[in-house]
Amino acid sequence: MAWQSPIAPGISWYQDSVGERPDYPALDGSKQVSVAIIGGGFTGLQAAYGLAKAGVSVVVIEGCRIGDGASGRNGGQLGTGQRWYPDELEDDLGFERSKALFDLAEHAKKHLLDFSAEHGIDMDFLPGQLNVSHKAGYEKEYRASVEAITTRYGYQHMTFMDREETAERVGSRRFHFGTRDTGTGHIHPLKLVVGLAKAARAAGAEIFEMTKAKSIRQSGGKTMIETATGTITADRVLIATNAYIENLEPVMAAHVMPIRSFIAATEPLDKFPSVIPGSEALADSRFVVRYWRKTRDGRLLFGGREAYTSDTPRDISEHIRRQITEIYPELKDITISHGWGGSVGITLPRKPFAREVMPGVTAIGGYSGHGVMLSNYCGKLYADAVLGGSTELDLLKDLKVPAFPGGASLRKPLLFLALTWYALKDRL
Repeated sequence: MAWQSPIAPGISWYQDSVGERPDYPALDGSKQVSVAIIGGGFTGLQAAYGLAKAGVSVVVIEGCRIGDGASGRNGGQLGTGQRWYPDELEDDLGFERSKALFDLAEHAKKHLLDFSAEHGIDMDFLPGQLNVSHKAGYEKEYRASVEAITTRYGYQHMTFMDREETAERVGSRRFHFGTRDTGTGHIHPLKLVVGLAKAARAAGAEIFEMTKAKSIRQSGGKTMIETATGTITADRVLIATNAYIENLEPVMAAHVMPIRSFIAATEPLDKFPSVIPGSEALADSRFVVRYWRKTRDGRLLFGGREAYTSDTPRDISEHIRRQITEIYPELKDITISHGWGGSVGITLPRKPFAREVMPGVTAIGGYSGHGVMLSNYCGKLYADAVLGGSTELDLLKDLKVPAFPGGASLRKPLLFLALTWYALKDRL
């Protein structure tokens, strides 16, 4: 019987297509290590790999199964740069810091592709990404972003698409124009996280599934992580739970908010060759973004969220079908084979959150829908920092990421109102 994650609705196409995932045991008894990592997603596993490879004793605990969180259920798009276009970040941070953050993201992209090649992880990489505008009034901003990224940021892989080129590459006349990025692409994220866990384990990291952290306390310069089946005592701790922080640690919980996102997979589009003929990934200009792509076997994977009225729609597939048919009316009767969801960690300014939240305890997350590259690389940068190497993680630690307003009781209702407001603006 297929595994149904207790933390995310639906069984994903990723899960069905990857086959049996390796099982890792639950923690049974107490342990003492140099570094303990809470969260077995991209960030935690990449950090564990880097530390274990260098001979550091490291334990990873995952509350469910490896891949049950966003790392194994996301849209699979790599993207370029940070969540915002570099010229938008430049308005806030200045050119020097914006360029450094852009370069960090390019390092992240290269690291991910190099790591998968080095470890023989076939993650179904396909090149290309299109960003398309659902409003005609955004043309000036789109053109300015292409001009900035090519001339001042030295990135030569992005071009502006007029309406005709956009329609041809998307396979729909729904959008006014867009950008084409040939220097990035998209992947099968669960294949990556499974391969990453194998690499971390082979390097010497201990991995425990179905082992949820219940609390964190400190005494005598050590940090103790309490679980239902034992205590882990460590010199350092990385909290890499992202959207699944819950009440484990209050600082990260105040800065990283979980929101639900949903994806549906169709049958292969053999009868619809005009739909994304180049098999690129796509994202639109909505604040409540829609994202879609074609898989290696020709399926359409379409994700997004139209409204914020419930954590989980009663029928994920039909919920997504309505969005698909707005763009591709010819797919109104297409068979949808899978529908699933999960939680994405966002921050108020849509910038990553990286901070020491207690002495020796670092929390990293809040990738705001841009985490496939960044989360992996942040894990590497954390390991580098522990080992006394790269200080690149400081670029993210220095970002101003305020807490969500309203405190624990009002934070979620206020976010609900804000996102519903933006969803309504997207329609106008």
